[in-house]
Amino acid sequence: MERRVKTKVKGYQTVDGAGVHLVRVLGNRTAKEFDPILMLDSFDSVNPADYTAGFPMHPHRGIETISYVSRGKMVHRDSLGNEDGISDGEVQWMNSGSGIMHEEKVPAADRLLGVQLWLNLPRSEKMSKPSYHPIHRDEIEEIDIGVGTLRLLAGSYLDHQGYVGQHLPLDYYDIHLDKKESFTIEMEEDASVMIFTLVGDVYIDGEKIEEKTAVKLTSGTSLTIKNGNRDAQVLYMKSKALEEPIAWAGPIVMNSNGELNQAFDELNHGAFIKERVKY
Repeated sequence: MERRVKTKVKGYQTVDGAGVHLVRVLGNRTAKEFDPILMLDSFDSVNPADYTAGFPMHPHRGIETISYVSRGKMVHRDSLGNEDGISDGEVQWMNSGSGIMHEEKVPAADRLLGVQLWLNLPRSEKMSKPSYHPIHRDEIEEIDIGVGTLRLLAGSYLDHQGYVGQHLPLDYYDIHLDKKESFTIEMEEDASVMIFTLVGDVYIDGEKIEEKTAVKLTSGTSLTIKNGNRDAQVLYMKSKALEEPIAWAGPIVMNSNGELNQAFDELNHGAFIKERVKY
């Protein structure tokens, strides 16, 4: 059964961090529909003044943050003592778990192009041990699909295996599709599947999906993405819906308001970080 468009969300311009201009696509209002993807921010600029202010040290709990820099650079530093940079085509994967402080610096580049996802953690793993894992270019397989290239950022594609997260399954593909071509992906009927048009417009079941649009798809066992008159870059994400309550405020996502209040109380009283603090 072919998947079709269930919900389309077009991103809007906003400013976050210390003054980073970005396109916010998914957030609080879409969390239930796109479960388990909570947030999706997109970055696309050739003006360093739009983003070099970066994201100063801030807390997270209850989520995994997954940053993909298709073009540009990003430097991560956190309260576990990790400090690492990624550049063109690489990924940063952080589990905030029970609590972490981190910052993201974004150095000037010819173009900054990419996205950050927030992947919800299951209730049983909200207070798991925080961790950080970079996925560099030599770990990302580029697969010839005949009508373009599929970069396997995480999970699996056919008999190809990429990085596997520790808490929730995620197949994450960066699909570069040649103009006027189409590509079909098969999947489990009940998987939670979405795409994001990072560059260019595409078509699903005849419906046009404009650039910088997130699409939640109906259930089904296959998805066909058809391209238009120019090369397109589409991000594909397949996971498992948690169908759990969401209590979300700022950088913290829990399952109840009580848990949320406790997290902020701990933050205010210096008890938020459960692991070693370096900074």
